[in-house]
Amino acid sequence: MAAGKIGETLGVRQNTMSANLAILARAGLIRSEREGRSIRYFADMDGMRGLLAFLMEDCCGGCPELCQPVIDEVACACPETPPITDDLTT
Repeated sequence: MAAGKIGETLGVRQNTMSANLAILARAGLIRSEREGRSIRYFADMDGMRGLLAFLMEDCCGGCPELCQPVIDEVACACPETPPITDDLTT
């Protein structure tokens, strides 16, 4: 999503949104791609998984089954995307 659209959706001023997006990018929770004059932001799912793993590491007092409903809720049910190849022979 474009930075302006994120700010508009959340009702946040542009300079505040830019600062927050920069913090999230440095933390490895989002990534950005330039598209012309705009920058689009995407969730970095590896970073998100790492954060959730850290937060949930000891949350259940040694009973991981207590966390399973939360893990099931946040687990991605998306199909695997086939890898992109650089094969120029086709």
